[in-house]
Amino acid sequence: MFSKTCEYGLRASVFVAIHSENGKRLGIKEIAKEIESPLYFTGKILQNLVKSKLISSAKGPNGGFYLEEDSRPISVLEILEVLDCGDFFYNCALGLKECSEERPCPIHSKFKKYREGLKDLFAETSIQELASDIREGKGYITNLNLPKEEKL
Repeated sequence: MFSKTCEYGLRASVFVAIHSENGKRLGIKEIAKEIESPLYFTGKILQNLVKSKLISSAKGPNGGFYLEEDSRPISVLEILEVLDCGDFFYNCALGLKECSEERPCPIHSKFKKYREGLKDLFAETSIQELASDIREGKGYITNLNLPKEEKL
């Protein structure tokens, strides 16, 4: 449904959120390996997320990527928008350049309610919620490991 940038950005954000609950900072190699993303590509994605102040980073031997302990909830939609993945919520389902209320494609009105519903869902769902669901065993991300002390 989304580009690799969006998929990897969401996975990386959730992975960082899971480990930040324990105060851990993650290196780029560890993140890329766990989310099954190319290292350089992961670096660019994380750079954008840090630049937009959605996640934090620190340099040095104890550095890495993390969420501030008291950080506000970060919505899935915020991550998608920072990574330029928000076009899905505005573009035509058939890929037409000109599709609007005034000049709709054949599926425009049917698709609109689902597109808006997904946008609302992503706006109301936080990365921290997804991390919590994974910790509680309510969901998973392929190859995403929980911290060793948290495994059941």
